[in-house]
Amino acid sequence: MALARVGYLGPEGSFSHEAVLTLPGTEPVACASIADVLAGVADGSLDTGLVPLENAIEGTVSATIDGLVFDHDLVIEREVILPIHLHLLARPGVALGDVTRVSSYVHALAQVRGFLAGLSSVNVDQATSTSQAARDVAASSEPCAAVGSAVAGSLFGLVIIASDIADHPGNATRFVEVGRGDIPAVTGNDRTSIVCFQDADRPGSLYAILGRFAARDINLTKLESRPTKLGLGSYCFVIEFDGHVGDEIVADCLADLQAHLVRVKFLGSYPVTGEGSTNRREEVGEARRFAAQWISAIRGQIRN
Repeated sequence: MALARVGYLGPEGSFSHEAVLTLPGTEPVACASIADVLAGVADGSLDTGLVPLENAIEGTVSATIDGLVFDHDLVIEREVILPIHLHLLARPGVALGDVTRVSSYVHALAQVRGFLAGLSSVNVDQATSTSQAARDVAASSEPCAAVGSAVAGSLFGLVIIASDIADHPGNATRFVEVGRGDIPAVTGNDRTSIVCFQDADRPGSLYAILGRFAARDINLTKLESRPTKLGLGSYCFVIEFDGHVGDEIVADCLADLQAHLVRVKFLGSYPVTGEGSTNRREEVGEARRFAAQWISAIRGQIRN
């Protein structure tokens, strides 16, 4: 059986590369940017793509969410959670005190602000990825360093001159695998992602959206506003919640939103990594079954 071609933000040694290696039966394909990954999936040159969606410290990766919301009609098929350990990498013989320039991906640099602030007379440059920064350092004759993974350091012949330099412990990145339309089967422990576009900017519009979920006891796991790029003050809402579009209650909620409130873009229903919504959904389901029996008993007392 042929391996699935899965695009990721390269070059080799990036955290995206580490994440894609956790997927079985795949052929990792390095791409120059997140936009290139999404475009490759959309035009069929890649089977799927694995892209960073959210970091525990820096939040949403805008290049990914905006590409999914505005640029392509792709569907999230699964998520991968990768613990992130950031190190300062340099060529052998370069000491921490020698470093005059540090480079990395913008999100990685943001996660080590405190550490970098403690280095005197060091210029900070952005690179297209953590592994590209490591590759550039390996090819340079300057006393420079890169913020990246131990895998990237090993791959490009660099050594760790300062380890675990993130400003906050417990750092992790949530990656999502995106494809061209197949929705994974219901597992009972799923998450759904959608985008709601307001039909008008009026008081209570967000409340009207959220009320549809509350009325059905659907637990929201994330709510974020994004500019629609149509002008100041124009926003859409990216919403993630427990459940699968294959669940009747979720399908009913989405149909209600689409029919009465806003334009809805479906981004996917996919299995949750780790502890998820199974117990909560079972509790809600049992409560609704009891409520249905209760109201049925009352209605049974209506005179014919």
